[in-house]
Amino acid sequence: MAFDLTILSTSDVHGFVYPTNFVKRHLNLPFGLLKAASVIENERQKTTDPILTIDAGDVLEGSPLTEFLAKFSNPPAPERLMKAYNAMQYDVGVLGNHEFNYGMPYLNKAIQHTDYPILAANILDETQEPIANGPYRIFTKQGVRIAVLGLTTAYIPYWEDPVHIKGLQFKKVIATAKHYVPLLRKKADVVIVVYHGGFERDLKSGQKTESLRGENVGYELLKSVKGIDALVSAHQHRLIATKLFGVPVVQAGHRGAAVGKITLKIDPNRDCMVVGATAKLLLTAKAPIHKQLQKVMTDVEADTQAWLDQPLGKVKGNMRIADPFKARIEESAFIEFIQKVQMAATGTSISATALFNDEATGFDQQITMREVVTNYVYPNSLAVLRVSGADIRAALEVSAKYFILNNHHQITVNPRYLSPKKRHYNYDMYEGIDYTLDISQPVGHRVVDLACKGHQIEPNDSYEIVLNKYRAVGGGHYPMFSESKIIRENTEAMSELIADYLQKHPVITATVNNNFKIIK
Repeated sequence: MAFDLTILSTSDVHGFVYPTNFVKRHLNLPFGLLKAASVIENERQKTTDPILTIDAGDVLEGSPLTEFLAKFSNPPAPERLMKAYNAMQYDVGVLGNHEFNYGMPYLNKAIQHTDYPILAANILDETQEPIANGPYRIFTKQGVRIAVLGLTTAYIPYWEDPVHIKGLQFKKVIATAKHYVPLLRKKADVVIVVYHGGFERDLKSGQKTESLRGENVGYELLKSVKGIDALVSAHQHRLIATKLFGVPVVQAGHRGAAVGKITLKIDPNRDCMVVGATAKLLLTAKAPIHKQLQKVMTDVEADTQAWLDQPLGKVKGNMRIADPFKARIEESAFIEFIQKVQMAATGTSISATALFNDEATGFDQQITMREVVTNYVYPNSLAVLRVSGADIRAALEVSAKYFILNNHHQITVNPRYLSPKKRHYNYDMYEGIDYTLDISQPVGHRVVDLACKGHQIEPNDSYEIVLNKYRAVGGGHYPMFSESKIIRENTEAMSELIADYLQKHPVITATVNNNFKIIK
């Protein structure tokens, strides 16, 4: 007898359990796992046909809540977050790239406290076996065998601190799928792939939307690997519900803003049992908070909010950010302060950092931990690199790609940094050098002035610079930086370094030396 198989999915929640961005208490924003839980429960109540509920990764890092549990709890406590995921009654999960940000002991502890299997077919340990709970799971629903294969972007070694992934091998996604999908077609009647990765090409035209370096391979995956009945994607934080090469595809945004829903019409009497498919998104913005799940997480939320309200220091002057775009084309006191912290922590005189997103508001007169972690949103540590003057110029040229001139000859953000994923974090601003970027010039020729301490920077000059570890190993398309150029590191997270700095300097003065200019 025919029936519908429903696949419900979340992805890239990043610890946003409550509908808040943590900028202040008691917010009710249009996202959050508590809202996704209500949407999923409603879907479960609407049908007696089988449902598989899947999380497609990026669970353990990405919000003040996750940072509190990983860096400021004693001992670190991922199990307190996994209480929420267990209460959601997922059938299966897949590792995201951010699962590795706090190291393998933290990840392993999380997996040990998870009630459902976590899959990772293309991430192998030193014994050549998939880590976590294996490569796939097969479920039987109404006599039909349903295989779920878990895959994760293989680009992780290009971003992640090598210490966090020591001994692991990240196999190519498509090669892994070509191995497992035919195997699963023999073992199961339906094959679902859950891929913590996105799409490298436009889903309608097939035109490439990014460099084809292997971070996202969803398009090629469905084009070249036959036998996949449904694809749950992730990583790019996009809202996608469509078909690609006839296969239903979803991607549920991030922070729990949506639940992906794929419905497969199953006819057990057919050789090819999937006889129909639809894909849609269920937005969570108007959903109520799931009361039972809220109770499970009340203590975690209370502890996180109390930690966020800790006073750390005071500001003399104005360190607020009223306009994030303006703060990227004219130096702000907040960015200059972050540079000072980085330089003080590493003993360097040249530093680079980014304004990571448009939710950053800078510091108020009273600085709390809340302001630290909602402005500096990543658990970055720092690395000092020995680089050439040519390297610095090349890095500034990459940063300059962030801007374009619009039809009115105004400086604006390059659309490629806004879609398919917002990547403000890939535009760096520097301290300790003086430079001018002329956006009217061709890409690659926009650095029109570059000096250090009054002297022009020459290609063969040598400098020590401090970067966050993601950038230091070349993350964000900065090939002039690499692990080989790192000469020393500070392994403390930036939130801790900022807190330490404020402990030593409880009153800071807002200063701006305007060492860079963006012109047209």
